[in-house]
Amino acid sequence: MRDLNESSNERRELLVSEPAKGVLRVTLNRPERLNALTSEVLAELSTVLDAVAKDSVTRVVILNGAGTSFCAGFDLDEIAQTQEMGLPELLRNQERWAAAVQRIVDLPVPVIAAIDGAAVGAGMSLALAADLRVVTHKAKFGAAFVRIGLSGADLGLSWSLPRVVGMGVAAELMLTGRNVDAAEAYRIGLANRLCPDHDLQSAAMDLAAEISANSPFGVRLTKQALHAGVDASSFRVAVDMENRNQLLASRTEDMAEVMRARWERRPPRYRNA
Repeated sequence: MRDLNESSNERRELLVSEPAKGVLRVTLNRPERLNALTSEVLAELSTVLDAVAKDSVTRVVILNGAGTSFCAGFDLDEIAQTQEMGLPELLRNQERWAAAVQRIVDLPVPVIAAIDGAAVGAGMSLALAADLRVVTHKAKFGAAFVRIGLSGADLGLSWSLPRVVGMGVAAELMLTGRNVDAAEAYRIGLANRLCPDHDLQSAAMDLAAEISANSPFGVRLTKQALHAGVDASSFRVAVDMENRNQLLASRTEDMAEVMRARWERRPPRYRNA
C-alpha cells in the first residue's frame, strides 16, 4: 500500500493512502476526539478532493474514520468558539464548511463512506454526501442538530438525506434528531451494505473493486447522470442527459475494448479516464 502523506513527526489529522491501484483511502485521524471535525480538517479534506478531481488515476475514494468512530460531528471546542463570532463571520465559516462537503458530492468519481461507530451531526452529513455507505453493526447515525437548539439540517443534509431515504423518513429523522442503528440504516436504505465489524475495510474495498472493474469514463458519466436525474424536472430531461452520455461513451476506446475482451475471454484494459 502506498502512503501519500508527507513525512513528518507531527501526527496528521487526515491520512491519505492508496490501498489498491486507483483506490484512494482518506481517513479522519482524530480518534481521541471520535474524529470530530474542525475547520483545519475540512480545509485539508478540500485540498485532497480538489487534487482527486484533477487527476486521471483515482477511480474510487473511500472515506473512513480512525479508531471506534466515523465522525462524531463538529468538535465541541470549535463550536464553543463560534459563540464569540458575529453573524457575518459565522456565515462565512458555515459556507466554507459546507463547501468542503459539497466537494464530495461534486467529485467526478464515486465516494464510499466506510462507517464504524458514530456518524452523527456533521458526521452524518459527511456520510450522506458520499455515493455509497458500507457500515458495521456498531454504526450509528443521527441528525441531532435539533436537539441542541439548532436547525435539524446542516452541511447539505436537507438535500442528501431525502434523496437517500425519501422525504417521509428524512422528515422523521431530522425533526426528532433520534439515532438510527445499523440494522435500521440498512433496512431504510441509509446503508448500502452491512458487514461484521472486522470486515469493514475489506467490504469497502470489495465494493470499490466492483466499481473499478467498469469503464472509468462510464462510471463518471453514470455518477453525473444520477445526480442530474434525481433533480430532473421531467422524464424527458433525464433521458436527454442519458442519450448524450451514451453517445459520448459509445465513441470511446473503452467500449470497443470491452467487446474485444469479451470475445477473447479476458478482463478489459481501459484507457479512457
